[in-house]
Amino acid sequence: MLTFPDGIQIGVTGLDEIMAELYTEGRKATDETAREIIKRLEEKNNFIPSSERARREYSYVLLKEYRKYVKDRSGSLSSR
Repeated sequence: MLTFPDGIQIGVTGLDEIMAELYTEGRKATDETAREIIKRLEEKNNFIPSSERARREYSYVLLKEYRKYVKDRSGSLSSR
């Protein structure tokens, strides 16, 4: 579930799997990674509006989620 700054929540299919793949690939949280997440979400038949504004909003939220994902994984590795 993605939560946008205005409180709207959107369910997406396959996001955890995509983030795991990107993390395994060593991808950093960049604009390019956000575009890749959007591309992979669309490949899994998630609807993402085509407007530039909507894609910027998705990029912002996806990068926030990916940063959290990376931080959570990095933290669990350092606590071993």
